[in-house]
Amino acid sequence: MAAAKYVTALLAFAVGISIVSNGMAQSTAPKKVTVSKAPAKQAAATAQKPVTKPTTKPAVVSAKTPTTKTAATTQRPGATKSSVAARQQVASRQNTRVSRIGYGGRAIGSRAPATLRSTRFGAVPVMPSLYAPPQEKLPPPPDDGSPRTLSFYSVNSQESLTVTYRRDGRYVQSELDRVNAFLRDSRNGDSVQMDPQLFDILWHVKRSLGADGPYEVLSAYRSPETNAWLASASRGVASDSLHMRGQAMDVKLPGYTAYQIRQAARDLGLGGVGYYPRSGFVHLDTGSVRYW
Repeated sequence: MAAAKYVTALLAFAVGISIVSNGMAQSTAPKKVTVSKAPAKQAAATAQKPVTKPTTKPAVVSAKTPTTKTAATTQRPGATKSSVAARQQVASRQNTRVSRIGYGGRAIGSRAPATLRSTRFGAVPVMPSLYAPPQEKLPPPPDDGSPRTLSFYSVNSQESLTVTYRRDGRYVQSELDRVNAFLRDSRNGDSVQMDPQLFDILWHVKRSLGADGPYEVLSAYRSPETNAWLASASRGVASDSLHMRGQAMDVKLPGYTAYQIRQAARDLGLGGVGYYPRSGFVHLDTGSVRYW
């Protein structure tokens, strides 16, 4: 009995070993690889065909004549006539030279004749105003022979003066001499014969306004040396200032605005009238009739 069990166990062991060996043999056996013949044929066929390079046609370059575009002839697609006209107008404005008159009388471009603009330090050349071009002087108001009296206060010297410079239709030279000395150059004391017609303008302005107070004089006569010195220190001083000729004064009139003085002087039409509302004074001269 024991021998039979032993034999059975050996048989079972042998069977197990055979099964294991068969499995290992199948796993280690080489597999057959099948290669398709179609790719090889295709490769051979392509190897026999000659390789042809693609041919490109040379590019033909046409020479174009250069064209110049101007604002007046070039029109974009879709542009209306009004837009084209607007561009032409802008182009014409850009091509127009803007005229200016440099200080000291040097012109930069020219569009209209230059005039003189007097300041506290001198007459500055400027372009005439569009609404007030230079005009001829009007005849002075008729003289009824009544005495003409003016009062002045000098801002620079802080002196006062009252003179009756005209009587019976004639200038009184002794009184004019007093005014000339009073309106002297405050820097070096030089004086000059002032234009008597300048006093007539002051008198008519004062009479038109109904004023009785003194004129405050900011600037009157200026010697060439003083004018040159001021011109070197300020761009607003002209080399040919009317102040050097005794033909201009910068004044205020207490109780009246600079605008009121300007309007009264402009109504006379006897000379130049400069309006400086920020500084509160008016420039009056016996030059050509012009306003600024």
